[in-house]
Amino acid sequence: MIILGIETSCDETAISIVDTAEINGVFGVKILANEILSQIDLHRQYGGVFPMLAKREHAKNLVPLFLKALSNAQMLKTAPLNTEKTETEYSVYSNILKNIGIDERREPLLWENFFSEIPKIQKPKIDLIAVTEGPGLEPALWTGINFAKALSEIWKIPLTPINHMEGHIFASLLNENVQIAESPNYTISKQKPTPQPETVIHNSSFLIHTPRFPAIALLVSGGHTELIKMDNWFKYELIGSTRDDAVGEAFDKVARILGLPYPGGPEISRLAANWRESGKKGTGITLPRPMINSDDFDFSFSGIKTAVLYLTKKLGNLTSDLKEEIAAEFETAAVETLVAKTKKALTESDAKSLIVGGGVAANKFLRSSLKLMCENQNVDLFISQIAHSTDNALMIATAAAFREQKQVKTEKKEMKAIGNLTISNV
Repeated sequence: MIILGIETSCDETAISIVDTAEINGVFGVKILANEILSQIDLHRQYGGVFPMLAKREHAKNLVPLFLKALSNAQMLKTAPLNTEKTETEYSVYSNILKNIGIDERREPLLWENFFSEIPKIQKPKIDLIAVTEGPGLEPALWTGINFAKALSEIWKIPLTPINHMEGHIFASLLNENVQIAESPNYTISKQKPTPQPETVIHNSSFLIHTPRFPAIALLVSGGHTELIKMDNWFKYELIGSTRDDAVGEAFDKVARILGLPYPGGPEISRLAANWRESGKKGTGITLPRPMINSDDFDFSFSGIKTAVLYLTKKLGNLTSDLKEEIAAEFETAAVETLVAKTKKALTESDAKSLIVGGGVAANKFLRSSLKLMCENQNVDLFISQIAHSTDNALMIATAAAFREQKQVKTEKKEMKAIGNLTISNV
């Protein structure tokens, strides 16, 4: 089965095309194309993601990125020239959009590209279209959803919505460095994940690990900090979340306080690593760990951010050493809180596996801390490759592929963008 994945929940426009396979009962996907276009440089001047700018960029880039993906997948074929059809194509497609409730005036860049390019190509051999329905920025989500709905209607290809957070879970379970087509006797340990390369290339293949259940998923990003209990595939229970700032949001805000560029997470980590490697003694700065010992599984990161703000005002002029020391202490405080709450969730749920995904999962200090904790707890760790941690469409296509394989489909009477969608809604 060939699946087209579309992701536009925030500031990455992403398209992925995968084919599916199953070897000795282990399900896998082969990447035919995987394209990501980041908007970071455009949003940097705002110090964060500007929703309407994100929507505009998605609208401008979706069709060209889709054509690039088809080309890389060797699925881009020119349609036979038909002058009469070309003359009426705009009105035909425009009527189709109206029939499925799309007002082309709201996304003129998208439909200008769509009407110009899509009639020129043959219907590709795609069996299913999967698109992110939420959570995320609703203006951005709608752009991807409307594009997917139009392709689905015009080419008569089934369409399924995918929860963005579920996508991150499946991104963490992908095991690379296998040759699905060439290795019929390939087997995989379900207990100990193999080392994963940090690259994604066309025609690379992945198998999907089966974690030992019950499992805990820690999903950490700029918009979310969640602990989810999984008793089995697609059985999600949200047991903990942030009560204020998401951890990735806190990283960005602290970076802004320190005068670091957006996105702040990598900059904080860079300074923190410099400080630890320097071996300098420092001034003994200590930041709070809010809710680290609370009886629940919730988080709070706004207090750490506020403590950094007050500290910097007290210190006045910040030297490079002070910035590095503050960055290191902030990162340590945030990671210690994440690890402590995750350990508590693992222990109290008697979980056998930990799944970690989301943009903050790329943080090396967090990765090493969770690895050590899982080794001490005798828990299997499944953490996304750094290349898979940020938003991408591979995770959306993979989640849809696995749902099809397990014959567990998302039933929706009406597909729409849901900015505050939770994993419990799956």
